[in-house]
Amino acid sequence: MPEPYALTRLLNQLFGGIVTSIMQAMGVHPANPGAPINNTFTVELLVVLGLIAFFAIVRMSLSPDKPGAFQHVAEMISEFTGNMGEQVIGHDAPKFQAYVTCIFLFVLINNLIGLIPGVPAPTTSPVVPLGLAVPTFLYYNWQGFRSHGIGYLKHFAGPIWWMAWLLIPIELVSHFARIMSLTIRLYANMYASDMLTLGFFSLIPIGVPAVFLGLHVFVSCIQAFIFMLLSMIYLSLAVSHESH
Repeated sequence: MPEPYALTRLLNQLFGGIVTSIMQAMGVHPANPGAPINNTFTVELLVVLGLIAFFAIVRMSLSPDKPGAFQHVAEMISEFTGNMGEQVIGHDAPKFQAYVTCIFLFVLINNLIGLIPGVPAPTTSPVVPLGLAVPTFLYYNWQGFRSHGIGYLKHFAGPIWWMAWLLIPIELVSHFARIMSLTIRLYANMYASDMLTLGFFSLIPIGVPAVFLGLHVFVSCIQAFIFMLLSMIYLSLAVSHESH
């Protein structure tokens, strides 16, 4: 077990008992009931608080005449995710931009944290990608029902009614497999990138690791983009009126 960060120890002292009680009430038994909060959760919490602070600063300092640095960054992010959404989802994209933007930024920052010596990227823990994949699965299906009502279920039956008995199980398996796909793709790529970088730092600590740090940045950005893109594709398929 890695040594807990100072903040992790503090969180366990303050909230460990509450977290353990909640987990046990849900039928989950933490491996260490006395300290259920681990380093991965601590880093995730810092990322979430950092993002909230960033958007709060942007909101409070909005200015059409003299935009600050934070506003410029926020506008670039909004333009990037907005353009991608329009290309993939279409005119409904603005409805989902907040979600896909948060997913993109959260994954990207958690990936890049692996560049800090001694701090593994949270996404190298399979629980984190799974914790992103499940809400994404629930979100796009919920949006499908919001857009089409009960008619969304026709999506699982296929276009030929007498083939529904065969297509419904196939479609259900396909949709649930998306959770596994999102989880494994992000976890496997980030874990491999982290291990590769760590390995070369151990073998050749000067010069060569810089190349792999650059590779880690590239992989981090690509995996965040792919997670966002797949989320958009699933949303597009769920709310499309052409396929229902």
